[in-house]
Amino acid sequence: MRRKENGEFIWATRWLFVSLLWNTVGALTRYTIPEELKEGSAIGNIAKDLGFDVSDIANRNLRIASENSMQYFSVDSEKGELVMNSRIDRESLCPQSVSCILPLQVIIENTLQLFRVEIEIQDINDNAPIFQTTDGVLEIAESITPGDRFPLESAEDLDVGRNSLKSYSLSNNECFRLNVKTLGDGRKVPELVVDKPLDREKKSVHKLILTAVDGGEPAKSGTTIIRINVLDSNDNAPKFDLPTYKASLREGAPVGSSVLTIKATDLDEGDNGEIQYFLGVHTPEPVRKCFALNPDTGEITVIGNIDYESTKSYRFDVSAKDKGNPELMGHSSVHINIIDENDNSPEIILTSSPSPVPENASVGTVVALINVKDLDFDANGKVNVNISPGFPFTLKPSFDNHYSLVTDSSLDREVNAEYNIEIIATDSGVPPLKTIKTINVKVLDVNDNPPKFSQLSYNVYINENNVAGVSLFSVSASDIDRDKNALLTYSVLDLSSNQVPPSSYFYINSENGTIYSMSSFDYEKMQLISVIVQAKDHGSPPLSSNATVHVFILDRNDNAPVIIYPSTSMGSVTHQRMPRSAKVGHLVTKVTAVDADSGHNAWLFYRLAEATDASLFSVNLHTGEVRTKRAVSEHDDSSQRLLIEIKDNAEPIQSNTVTVDILIEDGFHEPISDHREKTIEPNKKSGKITLYLIISLASVSLLCLLTFFILLVKCARGSRGGSSCCIRRTNSEYKNPNRNLQIQLNTDGPIKYVEVLGGDMMSQSQSFGSYLSPMSEFSDLTLVKPSSTTNFTDTLNVLDASLPDSAWTFESQQTHIYIYIYIL
Repeated sequence: MRRKENGEFIWATRWLFVSLLWNTVGALTRYTIPEELKEGSAIGNIAKDLGFDVSDIANRNLRIASENSMQYFSVDSEKGELVMNSRIDRESLCPQSVSCILPLQVIIENTLQLFRVEIEIQDINDNAPIFQTTDGVLEIAESITPGDRFPLESAEDLDVGRNSLKSYSLSNNECFRLNVKTLGDGRKVPELVVDKPLDREKKSVHKLILTAVDGGEPAKSGTTIIRINVLDSNDNAPKFDLPTYKASLREGAPVGSSVLTIKATDLDEGDNGEIQYFLGVHTPEPVRKCFALNPDTGEITVIGNIDYESTKSYRFDVSAKDKGNPELMGHSSVHINIIDENDNSPEIILTSSPSPVPENASVGTVVALINVKDLDFDANGKVNVNISPGFPFTLKPSFDNHYSLVTDSSLDREVNAEYNIEIIATDSGVPPLKTIKTINVKVLDVNDNPPKFSQLSYNVYINENNVAGVSLFSVSASDIDRDKNALLTYSVLDLSSNQVPPSSYFYINSENGTIYSMSSFDYEKMQLISVIVQAKDHGSPPLSSNATVHVFILDRNDNAPVIIYPSTSMGSVTHQRMPRSAKVGHLVTKVTAVDADSGHNAWLFYRLAEATDASLFSVNLHTGEVRTKRAVSEHDDSSQRLLIEIKDNAEPIQSNTVTVDILIEDGFHEPISDHREKTIEPNKKSGKITLYLIISLASVSLLCLLTFFILLVKCARGSRGGSSCCIRRTNSEYKNPNRNLQIQLNTDGPIKYVEVLGGDMMSQSQSFGSYLSPMSEFSDLTLVKPSSTTNFTDTLNVLDASLPDSAWTFESQQTHIYIYIYIL
């Protein structure tokens, strides 16, 4: 044990300071180190030898992979040096092998690269020759002839090369000498040669010392004691037919298979010529586990597992012994060659575990490193590797059965989020053996899909005077990406050129897309708001898509009728005059009112609520005309007071009242008579006033009729290009989807009121109304209002300029016109 430690120190010192070598050939780097090198010893700067900076080692995760289960080496990430993890015993790693190469794979990531490194383990003389038997006995007949030889036990030295067994020596004696025979495989076998005749009566026991010496520096040796007992003669020893028997045996041969039969002869007779066969005394234990020798027949049979990969050939000695006294023996040797069979399937080793691959990875991206090996030899150990079809991957050979699994085409995680790739390795034996290994490769998501709304546009209907902060509607978008690439945030875009952005009206929950109103809406100011909602994912870069939400404000009956005529600006009572000569049906006055609401909410009804004499007057339900129900008599009071109520057609009902005082005068003549009566010639002064009034009323009526006639002509021109006119006398609401045109009509009676509403998506709407003249039974239109400050004449010019030949519309760029025609 002490000699081994001294030798270890001398060799380690010599190799550390003299023989620590490395060389690189192409992609191969080799270091040479002695065995038993101390743990923590530096072998070489592997970072520098592979062409990397020391700073790259930690960042790129340089590591060592070995085909051996024991990790003998590691990398110092601070210095870039390859250091020993544990001592290496060359004899256990490469038994009886002259060359001992330990292959390593150096793997560096980001990007993934593989380098091959070989560590050559040099033998040191740390093992002395050893004999299995320290005290052997050899019986030799005294009648032995000088020159006869007896094989002796061979020493074993686990070292190789010059450190292996070198020579034998025999202690000084008178009768024997040592002969060393070299076999074909280089083994040295000692033989004891009888040099002089033996005389048992002079010396019956000879004690010899056999010494085996190796070639190391310093040399190590081992000894065994040979005790020779001299026997009385049985003068003919058995002799084998051949000095060496040779046979071939296929690996995996079944137990009981016959290998060969040895045969020896003895010229003696009787017990001296009866032979039995035995394995040599020094037969190794592996031979005894695999083969048995029948002592009577000499047949050698298989009794254990024959594995070519473990042992390629067997050499052992056999003996033939007679039953004489003394017993004589003959000796021979047996050499059995093992023939390789294809009994080992290929082995697929993942040198580097598969890395997840982004779906936008370029073709040729390395996914994993694969090593394939087969323990068989020649054609049985030649392996072909491929992957099953249908995968966007391929195998790219590197060197010595090393392959890189790389992408072969583009990937799409939304189609396949992961792949279970079958690697198929097949050897060239007969029959071929195959190994299949499944590798799971996951595809990482890339933000390559924008969010998608369930609809491109949404229509939402809310009543005016809504409560602020109430949920109105929810939009929903989806993203087929995953994780943060599919996490959506909703927002309202302020893309309008108006001064008031949509975000001031609405708030959207950024997480679930629920839209809330931030204020209360007034239909009379705004009928439609279009909101652009954006859904944006959290990818890098983020992707987004938009949808339009059209919020339609629905009218509610929140406005009471407003009396236009007769005017009550000077007080709560209006005064009218009529002649006492008025007959039945005489038009006294006409009450005209408007309602800022729309549709049915704006239909007005007139009713005589109170009267001084209810039998004298009546009020038309729809027109508000006040007429006499009978002729005025002399007994009727000259002062009549009427309370007229105007109600709309909604729930709850909104109403207003006006008080009309009527003065009945004798001899009073009206400036404007009923159209059904003849005109009465006035006096000169009243005639001028009447003329002026007629001219003014005619001018205004003519202007209104001309305006309305222009609109009707435009409508007629548009109807020739389409299926119908844009104004229809139907109990329905017409909407032009291309122009956002809304026209509401009612055909319960003659047209008495037309309302035109317009405006862009976000601005305050414009409203225009047309009514019958208060004193007229016919459809002479009088413009009463625009509901905003916009000049009506300018608006008509805009409307007329924006009307195309093919359709009647009131839209100019973002302007939307709504026409409500009420037929009373």
